[in-house]
Amino acid sequence: MATVSSYFLGKVKSVKKIASLLFVGLLMVLLVACGGKQNESLSVVKTPLTRSESLLHTVVQLSIYHENQEEAMDEAVSYIKEMESLLSTNLEGADVYRINQAAGKEAVKVDERTFEVIETAIDMSKESQGLFDISIGAVSNLWKIGDEDARKPSDEEIKAALPFINYKDITLDKEKKTVFIKEGMTLELGAISKGYIADKVRELFASKGITTAIINLGGNVVVMGDSPTTQNGWNVGVQDPDQVRGATVGSVPGTHDSVVTSGIYERYLEVDGVKYHHILDPKTGYPVENDISGVTVFSKTSIQGDALSTTLFLLGVEKGLDFINQIDSVEAVFIDKEQGVHLSDGLKESFELTNEEYHLVNE
Repeated sequence: MATVSSYFLGKVKSVKKIASLLFVGLLMVLLVACGGKQNESLSVVKTPLTRSESLLHTVVQLSIYHENQEEAMDEAVSYIKEMESLLSTNLEGADVYRINQAAGKEAVKVDERTFEVIETAIDMSKESQGLFDISIGAVSNLWKIGDEDARKPSDEEIKAALPFINYKDITLDKEKKTVFIKEGMTLELGAISKGYIADKVRELFASKGITTAIINLGGNVVVMGDSPTTQNGWNVGVQDPDQVRGATVGSVPGTHDSVVTSGIYERYLEVDGVKYHHILDPKTGYPVENDISGVTVFSKTSIQGDALSTTLFLLGVEKGLDFINQIDSVEAVFIDKEQGVHLSDGLKESFELTNEEYHLVNE
């Protein structure tokens, strides 16, 4: 039985009863505006101020449902760009780039925000028992899936890299804000950085008095307030992993602040007719092979959703459901490779299946 430790449970009030991740098609979240009651003291508009930017290796879209918020929008975009410049593994001078370059040589002083991301990632690595591990870069740099120079590394190369995947070998100095990794190690924060940034953009918006907004960082979606159009609240459509974007399997009322999707169809390498996706198992160095076609995590924070989505994918459907059902205020939808839809306990009454090609397995 999969167990959940202090970090994930520390974010919630209680443990539920135990019941009973990512994929061959990226389970994309689509927010459908189906509003709710608005705070009468605020001026909320139906047509949002929207900005789209190519950042974080994806398309970032921010929507603010208030007038005259151009300054807040500019600040949010600037913040995302700044964080990208700190957390990049490829940009010379970035904190993570410098950490990797100094592996085995010296501790690197980093920005407080970079330190916070790495510290949080290590906590999550501990609680997932290493299923989520930001030192995966030792093998992800061999595959380079998603890059032009992606390739299938040899078994010997992967075997040689595995000893350098271990979050326990990351040394932090909280007072000095320094990070040290052993020679041969490489940090890769892609599986957690978007969640951290999405949460911080929400905090920025809230500090400006913004109550109604959508923060979409390409797979990480954070919603604020209610939709301004109807009385049913935000509605979250779960992407059909076998179809183009916009085709959904079903929908869930938007009762959570964060929705994170993880998957494999947009980033993969095909060699001799075999597709190798980018989600790597830190224990084997190869793409995860299990029954999952897609997963969506609903939670209060996006950074928690990031770590959980990776963890759930590595666990598979059965163990993943067991894991997620132990955590209060967090839910998940799994889609398996036989077009079965598996729901965590808290979604069984609210999830609506809308695609006849799929079937509910544990309704």
